[in-house]
Amino acid sequence: MPSDTPSLLGIIRKKIFITEVPRYGNSIFYSLGFLGLLCFGILLMTGLVMVFMGSAWWTVNFWGILFRSIHLWAAQAFVLVILLHILVVFATSGFKYPRRLTWSLGAIVFAFLLLEAEFGYYLRGDFTSQYRALQGADFWNGAYLGNFVNTLNHAQVFGLHVVIIPLIMIGLLLTHYLLVKARGIAAPYRQDVQVPTVTASHTRLFIRGGVLAVAIVVLAFIFPSPIVTPATVASVAGDDSTLIGQTLIAEFNRTSDTATYLDSMDPYTFDTREVYVTKPYEQYVASTGGTNQLATFFAEPAATQASDIATAQAYFQNQSTATTTANNPFLSVINSLIMMSKSGTYQAVVDAEAPAIAPTYSLRFLDDTGVLDTEASELHITTEQWGMIREAGRSLPPGAWWLTPLGALDHTILANDPSGDRDGAEILGALVLLLILFPYIPFVNRIPEKLHLASFFWHRK
Repeated sequence: MPSDTPSLLGIIRKKIFITEVPRYGNSIFYSLGFLGLLCFGILLMTGLVMVFMGSAWWTVNFWGILFRSIHLWAAQAFVLVILLHILVVFATSGFKYPRRLTWSLGAIVFAFLLLEAEFGYYLRGDFTSQYRALQGADFWNGAYLGNFVNTLNHAQVFGLHVVIIPLIMIGLLLTHYLLVKARGIAAPYRQDVQVPTVTASHTRLFIRGGVLAVAIVVLAFIFPSPIVTPATVASVAGDDSTLIGQTLIAEFNRTSDTATYLDSMDPYTFDTREVYVTKPYEQYVASTGGTNQLATFFAEPAATQASDIATAQAYFQNQSTATTTANNPFLSVINSLIMMSKSGTYQAVVDAEAPAIAPTYSLRFLDDTGVLDTEASELHITTEQWGMIREAGRSLPPGAWWLTPLGALDHTILANDPSGDRDGAEILGALVLLLILFPYIPFVNRIPEKLHLASFFWHRK
């Protein structure tokens, strides 16, 4: 005779899963939350493996590239399914009391998800990561948060992406799901719409999850995550030593973009002369044992110093006017730093000056050369080209397509705004706050009812 005692599997199923739903609760539209959790699980798994194996593995090893690509496509799917999940709940007014807190927690999860995706792009270790980190830094500086979030600081971004934000998201997702399980899937808010309650089909749920997981892996095989060789000071110096010379002079004169940086706030308050010229040259002299030409330069009269700098500027603008470095200690200093740049030691020395925020100094120097903007423009990933929506100039895999609204702002109301970073951050922050508080705002929270979208979802099976 069959036993009336429930099995252990049955008990676990009842404790963890929602067992009864409105008939439409078995449709694909109500599987989106579960699919989002699945994507999050894939991201956690692949991310942990990549952290354990290291960046060299995920950039050159076949399996590392595959894991990196799965990670990318899982992130794409996560954003998509959560966005669709929000739209379904919005259309069906599933945020009505007593589910307002459930919506707000989900909206906060979505905001953290977008942050997590962007921080992940900064860590990939290629050129697009460098460019995105610089653009992201401008955004945070514009939002008055640049002293707390420095996207040029690899260690900080790594900690945020790998530890802090995932832990926050795990807590939020767990609380969100417990609220959903406790209150069930929202029934139709209209009294005239009657939908029977049925047993939840977990088989359908897992099949859909399996299809999504397979699709992510297949896409990772066919369209792997691209890697564009990162820019280095050595590579720039090898291609154009004149550009390095011009940039070093601008850093010394405190006229470079970094030295004159101005946004809503300026976290780059370090002395560019000290960071990019004085300290690296001191290292050069210490390692070679030569004459300290910088000390010789500073011992000259002010008029002679100005003449030496002007001569050096002319030299790098048109090398046909070259003069011997023996008569110009400043030019000798710059040429020595160019030699350091070509050998690869300059970038290492600069970043070693402040290892806690590395590679902030070297990325700012590379940005001052202008090569990053030039290459980004060639790859069609600049903010002027609708932001980092494309991946390394390719349409597949897609880039941060969720930044399209920000790109639209940049091309319309913020197109000629000198405070675009600040105003863009404020607009985006206001939109996020509106999304979180939406169920609590009278009249506004009735917009879905006026649009009459719910019946499309209520009649699904």
